[in-house]
Amino acid sequence: MSRELELTEVAPLPGGESLTAEGLERLIGPFRRGAVPEPAEEMGFYTDTSVCIGCKACEVACKQWNQLPADGFTFSGNSYDNTGALSAESWRHVKFVEQFSVWEAGGGDGGAMPGRWLMMSDVCKHCVEAPCQHACPTGAIIHNEFNNVYIQPDICNGCAYCIAACPFGVITRSTLDNHAHKCTLCYDRQKDGLVPACAKACPTASIQFGPVEELRERARTRVEELRRRGVADAWLYGHEPTAGYSRLNAFYLLLDRASVYGLPEAPRNPWLSMRGDYLRAVLSVLPPLAVLITALLRGR
Repeated sequence: MSRELELTEVAPLPGGESLTAEGLERLIGPFRRGAVPEPAEEMGFYTDTSVCIGCKACEVACKQWNQLPADGFTFSGNSYDNTGALSAESWRHVKFVEQFSVWEAGGGDGGAMPGRWLMMSDVCKHCVEAPCQHACPTGAIIHNEFNNVYIQPDICNGCAYCIAACPFGVITRSTLDNHAHKCTLCYDRQKDGLVPACAKACPTASIQFGPVEELRERARTRVEELRRRGVADAWLYGHEPTAGYSRLNAFYLLLDRASVYGLPEAPRNPWLSMRGDYLRAVLSVLPPLAVLITALLRGR
């Protein structure tokens, strides 16, 4: 029996208790500080864009499981993209990149080069060193036991510092509660041993979930396979750290430059510039301070 079916057979909690010890525990328990969970195996996403068919099953499954509101039923005019971008109400976003109308001369007769659609299901990158977490002043953003970046909405004060810090434009603030929201990597499902809703719904295994190290090895094998088959442009985005950014626990296999998919070519953690910013701030204060001290001394 699958874990999905096992959970449906769990007996419901008893209801209608009188104010007994058990009833008091049910009332007081939620206000007690829970035990810190033990670190678990690092989990993440590997998205193989070479097999994405743009079906949006991941978008629908994410919204259904997390009870997120719809984005409306209007066409954006941008290919088949009606979601537009990641947001507080859309934690998965399928991008459509049309590469058509490319022509070249062919022996005197115009010949059309084969066009293609590049499709990618975008999501929070769950950075190992997350700028949003560094910027959060309330401690609302944490790395949970699966090393996923998780926003605790009851602690978020809606300051939007995390929005400015994220180089991928993942986080936005909800118009419903003014708090920041994003993909949780289905933390509730992981706690019950289930696969995240988007990965479970993906019909082509474009979205793969599992231990991060296993996913990285699987992704490297896939790139080698594609290159043997003549797909020379296949490469991995975010699977290894760079000089300016940590590795991503939700990384991608791409078939073109990162900017073609709307991803930054060389993301940089703003935290790395903070030392220089502090130094420049101190140096900018020194000249007027020297003038002030000189004026005070002459005044005497």
